[in-house]
Amino acid sequence: METLIVIDQAPYGSFAGREALDMAFSLAAFDQPASLLFTGAGVHWLRKGQAPDSIHQKSVEKNLSAAPIFGIEQLLVDSASCERFGLTVDDLPDGITLIDGNADMIGRYQNVLFAG
Repeated sequence: METLIVIDQAPYGSFAGREALDMAFSLAAFDQPASLLFTGAGVHWLRKGQAPDSIHQKSVEKNLSAAPIFGIEQLLVDSASCERFGLTVDDLPDGITLIDGNADMIGRYQNVLFAG
């Protein structure tokens, strides 16, 4: 029973996305298959070279780099959201899968959780 966790919140300013990431890590730690989909402003989680020191936050890049270690099945990003926010494949870390994050794709998962 695979779970898709959708992060549509920017990485800084709210803890909703971080809580969703923690949930995905917890599911995976208990051998429950989980994937993450970044859409909307959530695509900023994947932007390389983040420097949130000026807002006294730690970069989420290290958190995301741990996803394979925890057993997260897939890191997905909505291609339309990337285009909307000006992200290209070069702006994204390795291991990210660009997809069309439409209702059909989301409907393939048995459980879908939205951050926020």
